[in-house]
Amino acid sequence: MAAAPDLAFDPWDPAFLADPYPAYAELRARGRVIRYEPTGQWLVPHHADVSALLRDRRLGRAYRHRFTHEEFGRTPPPPEHEPFHTLNDHGMLDLEPPDHTRIRRLVSKAFTPRTVERLRPYVEKLAGDLVAALVEAGGGDLLTDVAEPLPVAVIAELLGIPGPDRGPLRPWSAEICGMYELNPSEETAARAVRASAEFSAYLRELIARRRAEPGEDLISGLIAAHDEGERLTEQEMVSTAVLLLNAGHEATVNATVSGWWALFRNPDQLAALRADHSLVPSAVEELMRYDTPLQLFERWVLDDIEIDGTTVPRGAEIAMLFGSANHDDEVFARPARLDLTRRDNPHISFSAGIHYCIGAPLARMELAASMRALLARAPALTPTTEPRRRPNFVIRGLQGLTVRVG
Repeated sequence: MAAAPDLAFDPWDPAFLADPYPAYAELRARGRVIRYEPTGQWLVPHHADVSALLRDRRLGRAYRHRFTHEEFGRTPPPPEHEPFHTLNDHGMLDLEPPDHTRIRRLVSKAFTPRTVERLRPYVEKLAGDLVAALVEAGGGDLLTDVAEPLPVAVIAELLGIPGPDRGPLRPWSAEICGMYELNPSEETAARAVRASAEFSAYLRELIARRRAEPGEDLISGLIAAHDEGERLTEQEMVSTAVLLLNAGHEATVNATVSGWWALFRNPDQLAALRADHSLVPSAVEELMRYDTPLQLFERWVLDDIEIDGTTVPRGAEIAMLFGSANHDDEVFARPARLDLTRRDNPHISFSAGIHYCIGAPLARMELAASMRALLARAPALTPTTEPRRRPNFVIRGLQGLTVRVG
């Protein structure tokens, strides 16, 4: 189905970015797959289709394991972007089997239920300390004072990045993630290339130090696997570490801040949560669904597929709309309503299939820990101003959220 010129879906329109969910409802009403000319993609807005396609091996996050750029009808990226693509293309998010399987099997050892559970005391203490500092100050920016420091510190701890080295991690991540937006500008690309080169150089130095003095951290574990045989190259180690940092905190930061803003705008649900802290686990799931941190996930069509009578050809790019899928009324009763008691909640905010978020259990732990700390220590938390939204579509979030504690 071709997109109509009056389509409300416009990922560069501030009004759409403020609230994309009505436009998603229009997309779902128009069909199951819609061609969107401004990005050359096929939009898939329904939950059932997104869920199925995430598991469909006729689609891939990459295509170079089967085709050259020319065979696939694609233009190679500019040579000046090479540092970004080298970094990105060797991470498991953008790899397909067998390389993806090999790397994920190794990294998954760091995210077993037992390993994640061992992090709980560290996560809960750090969340408590961050919230205590916010309370002592009488308030502040929930993003910079609580939401950002918690997951960045946890992932850095897991990787073994020393405390004094952690300052540039969030800026590097933000600049690299700019390339995941639709049609990024050359200025965005230049920043991502610079950050990719700097972050990679730092990690190569850290790998050299850990090779000389191994620790109990994940980077030391990756080195050991590399040195035992042909399981992991140094570039794969670097790319894996960057991916874990980027993916390990971007969604958690944005889910924390957007989640609290959603609670402030739904005072009945906030009151219910304050009265019953046992709602925290279901609140985390519902807030991830209600305002999805990752709105879009792309896949290449490796073999022709048919969706509702429309053939999407090999070489095309599909944009699976997670935010739309999470508001599909064929799956969620009254999806526009925030309901912290929602039990039937098969949201896909952590993706699905072989690229399901490996850090989902840790993200859930972090979100719950910060929420419980804020509920316990800042029970009268309120916003002081209406926040500004980040001018991004794919990675959705706020620029900040200023609050007072009493």
